[in-house]
Amino acid sequence: MDAATARRRLGDALVARLATAGIKPHIVPICFALDGETMYLAVDHKPKRTTDLQRLRNIAANPSVAVLVDHYEDDWTRLWWVRVDGTARILDAGDESERALTFLAARYPQYQEQRPDGPVVAIRIDRLTGWSAS
Repeated sequence: MDAATARRRLGDALVARLATAGIKPHIVPICFALDGETMYLAVDHKPKRTTDLQRLRNIAANPSVAVLVDHYEDDWTRLWWVRVDGTARILDAGDESERALTFLAARYPQYQEQRPDGPVVAIRIDRLTGWSAS
């Protein structure tokens, strides 16, 4: 898959999986928005067992992350995936965090109705790779 197609498919996807590394690998589904070479996600209002989230602890200890977007169909000639390898940081409240929340709200109507109030994570895209069966 060429870089332009990988970028387009990443931008079109509404859900991805964020992988972080601690003592054990940890993966969670995320909603995200892109701004150039940065992906943003936020801890939102959906119920969680704790506010002390493993993904945030892992990022604080090891900022290397991977994000995967994929497409599956029974017709395997239509399979594809795109992976971002990046460096994450947790944003304090401020201009970049507010801009990220604006991008997220523009992409997800749920965030227009209830803006996320948890931490924002910024991921610098260090490498973008992809694969397609066709």
